Amino acid sequence: MSLLILGSTGTLGRQIVRKALDEGFQVKCFVRNFRKSAFLKEWGAELIYGDLKILDTIPRSLYGITAIIDASTYRPYDFNASYLIEVESKKVLIQAAKIAKVKKYIFFSIFNAYKYQDISLMFYKVQMENQLQVSGLDYTIFSLCGFFQGLIQQYALPILDSQSIWVTEESQAIPYIDTQDVAKFTVKSLSIQKTQNKKLPLANTCKWTSFEVIKLCEKLSGQRSRTSMIPISILKLLRNFTYLFQWTWSISDRLAFVNFLLEKQIFDLSMSTFYDIFEVNRDDFNSLENYLQEYFSSILQKMKELNEENNSTNFLETF
Repeated sequence: MSLLILGSTGTLGRQIVRKALDEGFQVKCFVRNFRKSAFLKEWGAELIYGDLKILDTIPRSLYGITAIIDASTYRPYDFNASYLIEVESKKVLIQAAKIAKVKKYIFFSIFNAYKYQDISLMFYKVQMENQLQVSGLDYTIFSLCGFFQGLIQQYALPILDSQSIWVTEESQAIPYIDTQDVAKFTVKSLSIQKTQNKKLPLANTCKWTSFEVIKLCEKLSGQRSRTSMIPISILKLLRNFTYLFQWTWSISDRLAFVNFLLEKQIFDLSMSTFYDIFEVNRDDFNSLENYLQEYFSSILQKMKELNEENNSTNFLETF
């Protein structure tokens, strides 16, 4: 089976590439920059030039492809081209997939996106879901909530660097998941007939608030955090203000996403159908405790080695 993976250099995409290669799939990566994607070629993937902002590059990338795994999303600096990237280009991609007789399309959405379509990213995800559901293609949509990997930049690194962490007084509990688990089940779904034309939540059953994640990071790192509180009212005021100007729309959109995360009980989801289809249980998912333990152990060991090396160098320089 030949796979075309979009967003292959991203946090999730690269894990899917690695897992698919490990499982023996032929993997082609839809990329704009061959130099930045060279590590994927070193892993064994084939690089195919493509740019979602250049629609003509899409059809030719599908030659010989059995399944598409779409882990792409626009970046904040591409905000002005976001509709083209997330809606228009995906329409072309779906139509081209039908013509090329692609047998499977896997897409990643956000849990309960349909309730928050005033946020651009949510609106685009819903548009794509709707397109797939009427396309006639065999599709699987996984609804995600948040990744362990994103918590490193948000909490772990600021604690290690003694930098401030901005939090609100209210904090939503989110069922974060390891991208390696997402990749594992994504690749596995290619061989499970019951995933055909299904929309499935994919998340951990254990939920974490910002304060709980911070406390866990403090425990594992042995360092105290510097947290700064920001009132929710300030966030809402900032969102209303930034939406007045086109050049600040991307900021407004990100603030709206923060408000979305603060709402109550939006992540009350059942994984029972997922467990039944994949014949797994909650123990088959990596835990946040294990993930952060491995991260901090690795970082602290490297810091120790660097300190020992510096001490040795300083000792030798005294002679």
